[in-house]
Amino acid sequence: MTDTLTYDAVVVGAGAGGLFAAARLAHQGYRTLVVERLDKVGGRASTTDVDGFKVNDGAIVIECGGITQQTCEEVGAPFDIREPSPPILYRIKGKDVDVTGGGWGFLLERLTRQGAKLVNGIGAARHDDGLPEDELTTADWVRKYTSNKGVHGIFRNMCASIFAVSSEDLPARVFLTYFTRKSAFKRFGFHPEGTIGLWRGLAAAVEAKGGEVWLSTHVTRIVTDDTDAVTGVEVVRDGETVSISAPVVVSNVGPAATLSLLQREDVPEDYALTVKKADRPTAMITVNFASQQRLIEAPGMISFATSRRLAYIANFTDLCPEMAPEGWHLYVGTAVPEPSVGDFDEAAETELLMQDLRDEVPGFDDRARILSVVITRDGWPPQRAVAGFDMTHETPYAGLWNVGDAVKEYANGGTSACAETAQIVVGKVVEQFPLPREDR
Repeated sequence: MTDTLTYDAVVVGAGAGGLFAAARLAHQGYRTLVVERLDKVGGRASTTDVDGFKVNDGAIVIECGGITQQTCEEVGAPFDIREPSPPILYRIKGKDVDVTGGGWGFLLERLTRQGAKLVNGIGAARHDDGLPEDELTTADWVRKYTSNKGVHGIFRNMCASIFAVSSEDLPARVFLTYFTRKSAFKRFGFHPEGTIGLWRGLAAAVEAKGGEVWLSTHVTRIVTDDTDAVTGVEVVRDGETVSISAPVVVSNVGPAATLSLLQREDVPEDYALTVKKADRPTAMITVNFASQQRLIEAPGMISFATSRRLAYIANFTDLCPEMAPEGWHLYVGTAVPEPSVGDFDEAAETELLMQDLRDEVPGFDDRARILSVVITRDGWPPQRAVAGFDMTHETPYAGLWNVGDAVKEYANGGTSACAETAQIVVGKVVEQFPLPREDR
């Protein structure tokens, strides 16, 4: 073991939540170390090069105008996100409909005569007494108003796109709270380097403030003392065990993995049970494909009213031709399996997605080159917890917090939710572990 190295804070994991937290900590003057087991930043929301195509591993789009952009501006990280206009079209009865400016009424009235009733139900949710009980799923809430397959398809695919979960598994209260009181993901775009470009910018911001980002480094233990306070971590880097001393550890690997890294047998029983109960990873199936002919007219995304599993298709290269070799177009089609939580038939669910792509993309079999088919689930899921069932950021150990998609604020999702957790946790770090005045 080498000599102990000392930092003000260690961030475990260079995923979205970890990098947002590290950039904020470094900006506040904390000497920050980020430790990542992979050889690249971004975690489950990174980008992989496939024969010259920049294929996103997880997050497809980045929200604009919210906490993500705000964080980048605060810490001095570039925010090179290109917004499509319109951002999304809805394929309804064979036509791609732009509902920009029309809202729920315009969308739902294209699908069913009961549209007005549904709009009224959404409007009622703007008041606390108009929100449904926690046990009612989004699918069951929609069934109260209509059996129209197109309406159910729109709600199912919205749940998949924003929360990475089926409408059969997402509480209606979460869905309605998000769309009546949150950002509702109205503005978003793509990064020309793939989503990893955003994470590289945040990593660079950490390093610009004197922090460090160690890739290909495994955290083997989070160390605590007899007073249940964090004292640092142990890692393996270049085959050597390195001891890191720090009074603050922020974990971006999920509460369950964080608990295992503590290597303690005396974890409070109620906390351990809470972690186990909340550890409900969701699943998604993604087909990355390319063509030398333009296959999708939408400049951004298309969502579907009627599909077996296909939630949306994203068209990257209209705005970001850098993501593909010259002369090629890059797309992705994504689905949430049934069930979206727990076990499912991977082969059968993937085939349903492929059938949808053949139906919705003219000439798919002849023109599309499939780059990869990716199934994310279990230990490497799109979300570590179903929205509405998230854990707190806090742990029983002083100086130890969780960030990321397992500890989201209520009714939030995606990388924006990770940015929000980082803002909250760093605020607590600054309050409880203030730096000496001369270090600020």
